[in-house]
Amino acid sequence: MSMGGCIILVAVGAILAFATDWHMKGVNLDLVGWILMIVGLIGLFVFRSVGRRRLAPHSRTTVVEDDREPRI
Repeated sequence: MSMGGCIILVAVGAILAFATDWHMKGVNLDLVGWILMIVGLIGLFVFRSVGRRRLAPHSRTTVVEDDREPRI
């Protein structure tokens, strides 16, 4: 899931939890909204940690082997 998808989950969850007054039999929309917000926030934290790991500089050692004949 991308960062945009996580933000959409948080936004849809907030709308369901705070801005709606619908009542469906057998479905608690407030709870569904909270679950979507929590999943979106977890996704953002995971995406951020994976992205930080990709962008972190790695120390690399370059080894150059010289197979040429020595000059006289």
